[in-house]
Amino acid sequence: MKTLLVLYLCVYVAWAQDNLDYDDYGTDANASNKNATTGTSVDARGHRPLMKGRESYSRNRYSPPPVGGVSRYRGRPTPAPVGGQQVQEKEPQPDAGGCTHASEMMGVLCPTGCELKTTLLKQETDVKTSINQLKPQVDDLSRSSNNIFNYVNSMSNSLRERQRVFNDNSRVVSQYTDRVEEQHAYIKETVDTLFPSNIRVLQGVLDKIRLKIQKLEKAIQAQKEECKEPCKTKCPIPVVSGKECEDIFRRGGQDSQMYLIQPDAFTTPYKVYCDQSTQNGGWLLIQNRLDGSVDFGRRWDEYRRGFGNIAFDAGKGHCETPGEYWLGNDRISQVTKMGPTEILIEMEDWTGAKVNAQYRQFTIQSEASNYVLAVDGYSGNAGNCFLEGSLELFGENRTMTIHNGMMFSTYDRDNDNWNPGDPSKQCSREDGGGWWYNRCHSANPNGRYYIGGAYTSQMAKHGTDDGVVWMNWKGSWYSLKAISMKIRPYFASR
Repeated sequence: MKTLLVLYLCVYVAWAQDNLDYDDYGTDANASNKNATTGTSVDARGHRPLMKGRESYSRNRYSPPPVGGVSRYRGRPTPAPVGGQQVQEKEPQPDAGGCTHASEMMGVLCPTGCELKTTLLKQETDVKTSINQLKPQVDDLSRSSNNIFNYVNSMSNSLRERQRVFNDNSRVVSQYTDRVEEQHAYIKETVDTLFPSNIRVLQGVLDKIRLKIQKLEKAIQAQKEECKEPCKTKCPIPVVSGKECEDIFRRGGQDSQMYLIQPDAFTTPYKVYCDQSTQNGGWLLIQNRLDGSVDFGRRWDEYRRGFGNIAFDAGKGHCETPGEYWLGNDRISQVTKMGPTEILIEMEDWTGAKVNAQYRQFTIQSEASNYVLAVDGYSGNAGNCFLEGSLELFGENRTMTIHNGMMFSTYDRDNDNWNPGDPSKQCSREDGGGWWYNRCHSANPNGRYYIGGAYTSQMAKHGTDDGVVWMNWKGSWYSLKAISMKIRPYFASR
């Protein structure tokens, strides 16, 4: 019984610790739960958890390599041999071969051994002479035999090779004969049946081409008639240019319109819209939404390069009206990394009311880091979505809507914090555009454009707040009429 009681207390303590591992934000969370029961709570996107639980442990996938380097020890010394092999000393023998100093162990020579030796030595001399005379003859005979043997072998091999080549040639001739007969039958059939029909088809195609040529000649003649007078550019580019809009302003380009900038000598010049009137000018427009004429549901490469219409002429002879466009992540990153940069985000609702959010520091990293966003120093009256998230949410729900420190995501490149790697859970796919999504957003300037402002989950493609949203001003279900993002170099004495 005591054991069961102790076990029950341990389980209860563990459960209590789990409940104390998250912060429910006191009365705010209680009020949120109370509102949930009464049906007046904030709709916090179905994939957001309602309360913060214990985080799951994720093991590090990196495995360190084995320790390398030089060993502290050297090789062991070779031990000396304990005892060497006994070498038997050679017993000296007396002079062997003489007639008077024979060894007893070798036997006893007969009395006439010396004479026999002398006779044998003489015979050996005569035999050596005869052998030396026969040796050249034997060598000549051996060489002749080898030459004859090699010649016979080469003749046999040549005969076998010729027989093999003859057999192969006969087989190849037979095969080619069969193929020639097949090709002849095919050519005869083609000439008799296919060529006439193909000629008729080509004749019809040729007639159509003649008609197209006649139409093109007429169109060219019409163009020549229209182009007798020199053409005029609808949007002439001003003579003044610079590294960015602040540089253009200092060089005399103080009218708000389209300009040509070149941030450094290694970059090809490109067109931008410069706002030279708001807050003393110098603003480079990097994003603009005003009428929904441009689709912002684009791929990664399009957001990297940029898309849309920079500016157009409203009748004054120069491009003074900005269009809907995204400057391009590569260009935004390059300009913001040239030095301290501030950003101004201006918004307008469908009643004409306007607010703004401004950050003294704004930097976009390069593509190698997936264009990480970094901002600081908020001011304005629209609400600090980048750093604080959505103020209508609480706890973890608010934390997951902060955009600062996030990587850029598009529907074909998922870099958000909502179950990374899961293709069915992508913020960009649900929310309509490329952006620095967390899980998912409190601001969605590149979302889908809804005319009129208010929209519902039934109108949304995925049932989510995918409009042009700035939650801290108009909430999740109000799509703004216009929003723009402008950057310029920051300096304190401005």
